[in-house]
Amino acid sequence: MEEKYKYNKEEFDLFALSNIRNEKYMATKRIRIYAFENDEYCFMKYYKSLNEDSLGKIIDILKISINDYIKPHDEHMSSTITGILAVDNIEDSDIIKKVKKFHYQKSFALGFKGWVDVRLVLVDLNRKDVITSKRAKGVEKFYLP
Repeated sequence: MEEKYKYNKEEFDLFALSNIRNEKYMATKRIRIYAFENDEYCFMKYYKSLNEDSLGKIIDILKISINDYIKPHDEHMSSTITGILAVDNIEDSDIIKKVKKFHYQKSFALGFKGWVDVRLVLVDLNRKDVITSKRAKGVEKFYLP
């Protein structure tokens, strides 16, 4: 985890990485049947107010980050890039619609080297509400203020 993380000329308040590796063995660790990895990269940024241009810029940065962070290989199963945007007050309903409709997934080698999902989490601090993209529904409660 890193505070004040800078990526692609954008400063994020927090960056976190999770790497999970699973392996199955037969009799001894030298005889590995299979192994796979799941990674998550979280970019968190605070905004006093958020407009559509700022949201679009963050979405573009999250998509670009795939090329820098995801290194597909035979044991790579999936990766997730999550953008968490904490905002004092969300007043533009178009931003909420855009976040709810957002979906981005990329597969590598037709899925044989895994895939990556990009998720968005929008936290309205004043209303104590969380708006997520479809892929982020499973983590919605985790981000409740």
